[in-house]
Amino acid sequence: MSVIPRFSGSINPHVEEPHEVESKNPASNSVWAVDPKYYDLAEVKKESKLWRAAEKKHPWYDAPAKVKVTTKKGLCHLNIEFKLGLPPEAVYEMFTNPNNFPFFKEDKDGRQRLENKSTKVLKKDGPRQTTEVEKALSWNFLGCSGDIPIHLIIHENHKNLTAKYTTKKMILMKVFEGSWKVEPDYVDQERLCKPRLPKSRKEYKICSGGQGKVGSKVIMEQIFQPSSLLNLPPVSWIICGITIRTTKILLEDLRKAGTSLRKV
Repeated sequence: MSVIPRFSGSINPHVEEPHEVESKNPASNSVWAVDPKYYDLAEVKKESKLWRAAEKKHPWYDAPAKVKVTTKKGLCHLNIEFKLGLPPEAVYEMFTNPNNFPFFKEDKDGRQRLENKSTKVLKKDGPRQTTEVEKALSWNFLGCSGDIPIHLIIHENHKNLTAKYTTKKMILMKVFEGSWKVEPDYVDQERLCKPRLPKSRKEYKICSGGQGKVGSKVIMEQIFQPSSLLNLPPVSWIICGITIRTTKILLEDLRKAGTSLRKV
């Protein structure tokens, strides 16, 4: 199920559907972007319509992500924060993306920069869902191109819109893990809800008369370390630099995708 209006009719044939998925918990093994038990789909669609209507009169600007880089004991830490003018459930779906919607820039061959190859549910327990995901990161260097396979285990929580991931297998990396959290951002609260600012989406809906746009604040952490044979200067510096640059490029793709979705 998708809460993304532009791509709601597109389905990735490599997503394992409820009757096909190999799950350690067969009683509940659907692949969800966000499980509809934990949000009001009708409300999210209304919030999306508010964004699209406002975009025609006063286009919203999503600032580029803030990325702080630190290195400790051979591990590179990326602490990332940014905001997007879309409801939290839609932004969360942009990260999990089980249906492989085109959120990332496509090359001349129609390949996404980061493509979701397959998603398989390993376990589902209430709002918690553990998935095994295979992705492909495209690269192009000095006229040569190819894909870097990324094999992840993602522990999702569809109630509080958080996730933690670790790599099961990734070329060049000994460590590759991280997390993300998507929080509601009440972008019109200063204009519509003074003197008392809302503490929940329910309060925000009431004080804004249902006309307040709900955006998203994303907090991310990514930790990585090159594999042992490559974790020596200057090779390790090159790998870390490329990884940081690639992460920033992917974040910029998401920012541009958010702008595109608001114009639908």
